[in-house]
Amino acid sequence: MKTIELNELLAYPAHAVWEIISDITRSDWVPSVENITESGGVRSFSMDGIGEIQERILINDSENMRLQYSAITTPNPIDHHLATIKLAEKDGKCSFTWTTEIAPEEVAPAVEQGMKISLDGLKQVLSNAV
Repeated sequence: MKTIELNELLAYPAHAVWEIISDITRSDWVPSVENITESGGVRSFSMDGIGEIQERILINDSENMRLQYSAITTPNPIDHHLATIKLAEKDGKCSFTWTTEIAPEEVAPAVEQGMKISLDGLKQVLSNAV
């Protein structure tokens, strides 16, 4: 199993970032995803070039600004997936941490690239909102 972690200090209040992250059907910050639906704690979407994905939302904790989810259906079989986004306020900015556990390790580079592209998308949405 491989663990991927992205850490960044975003120049926005944590609550503004959480407003985007906690809306589990919001897709404007995730490139190549046009629509996300949710039913019974499972969000579903199609990602260009990858296909249909379903993720079970495990934690969506506004008090602690923590979102955790696990992929349950993917086009390519995976043995394990657990992702956690954790936000914290730090001097008026947002400390952003996104950790993903993934197996098999061979899929880790694609997952990491998707995380980086989505983080860039989040920054773009935040910059347009100000």
